[in-house]
Amino acid sequence: MWRQSIDMDPFKYFKSKTNQADNTRAIIIPIASGKGGVGKSFLSANLAIALAELGHRVIAVDLDFGGANLHSFLGLSNRYPGVGDFLKARSAELDQLLVSSDNPNLFFLAGDGKTPFMANIAYAQKIKLISRLRKLPADYVLLDLGAGSSYNTLDFFRLSSNGLLVTTPEPTAVMGMLVFLKNFMLRAIEREMVHHYAVREMLRELYNRPMNEQALSIKDVHQKIIDVDPEAGEVAAHVFQHCRPRIIINMGEDPDDSKMAFKISQILGEILAIEADYFGFVFKDRSVLSSIRKRHPFLPNYRNSLAGENIVRIAQRVEKYWNQPVKDSAALLFNRIQKDFQNRQHSPHAA
Repeated sequence: MWRQSIDMDPFKYFKSKTNQADNTRAIIIPIASGKGGVGKSFLSANLAIALAELGHRVIAVDLDFGGANLHSFLGLSNRYPGVGDFLKARSAELDQLLVSSDNPNLFFLAGDGKTPFMANIAYAQKIKLISRLRKLPADYVLLDLGAGSSYNTLDFFRLSSNGLLVTTPEPTAVMGMLVFLKNFMLRAIEREMVHHYAVREMLRELYNRPMNEQALSIKDVHQKIIDVDPEAGEVAAHVFQHCRPRIIINMGEDPDDSKMAFKISQILGEILAIEADYFGFVFKDRSVLSSIRKRHPFLPNYRNSLAGENIVRIAQRVEKYWNQPVKDSAALLFNRIQKDFQNRQHSPHAA
């Protein structure tokens, strides 16, 4: 007999009432990428700064265990206790470890790049951390996750049905992001089937298929679940319907690079059976490298740069549209980027 696992899953995937019934809870924004080097931590830090400048109480959390460096993009030193200390000390509370910044609305929660093997935290530690993250006192809690598709990263990304993904227009980066999303969907389905032995066995067989066999799409996986148990297939369909990631294309060289959103949408529909919303496009900007070399937070010091304007606009979209789908967002993004770029080219103050 099919038995739903939703209430047994501590992640409450996609059915959490956070930010719906209880408006006092923070909006949690997990930020991930399929591969390193796409500017995920840079965007995490500066999106946090931009939201704080809009008047929101924001907490930026470094959850890139083993490679924590969010502090450097916020202009802070690597000397504060954080998530690692919370997990190791039974008496510590997460909100007691918050670090203030130059902006009175922005707080930082350090990760742990010093303790060996922190990337492999136990499941019980992960549940404890998730419980406390949901209770942090803020309007927005931004989670800078590690690159790639480890179980920890996928599970932290599951804290929101609208997690944010960062990619560049380069094909390898886009492919990495799509692989991340496929792994994310498989992980989400697996967690929903925790009490359904037949479906879990079928999934395990799929994962162990030889490399020379054609990989199945998420649509194919869904059909196989239906074949095993139609009721389980309905639960899987619910996962698809409620997964709607937000995507930022970073380091664009040309306005036409924003056309990549159309290609991504086509692949998401054909292979993963989900839709995405495109929340921003950030141009490649020499001032970004300058801020990193100087270890200065980017946005306060390069507000009028092209990338700075792009990030502020992303924060405004988050403020206005985060909890709702954006119809035709790929076309809207393309038109907006073309217009902004042309206006800047004709501006007498253009750099």
